[in-house]
Parts: sequence; structure tokens; C-alpha cells
Amino acid sequence: MNVHVNADCISCGLCVSTCPDVFHITEGGTAGVCSRQVPPELEDVVQQAADTCPVSAIEVG
Repeated sequence: MNVHVNADCISCGLCVSTCPDVFHITEGGTAGVCSRQVPPELEDVVQQAADTCPVSAIEVG
């Protein structure tokens, strides 16, 4: 699974609190990913973060 945070991010931090092993807050204040490739054991929680993002800024595939 790959993950990306798009420009719609509003910096709410929900993804970071849901999965800090994958998401972080960038210097610009928006969410970013530590690595685009998600380890298999974190796929479910990354999908949960994507599903709960209030602006659907997390793209998984």
C-alpha cells in the first residue's frame, strides 16, 4: 500500500494521532508521510486514518 497526503490537508492532526508511525506534521504545518510505502502491519490503521480524515486528504492505493 502507498499513501500520500494531498494539498487539501487542514492540519487537524487526526492522522498523526491515529498512526504516528506513518504520519507526521511537516515544517509547513500540514501532515506528511514518513514513507510513501506502508508496512503491511500498518495498512489497517492507515486506512482508518484515511477514512476519518475530515477533508479526505489522505490518498491510499
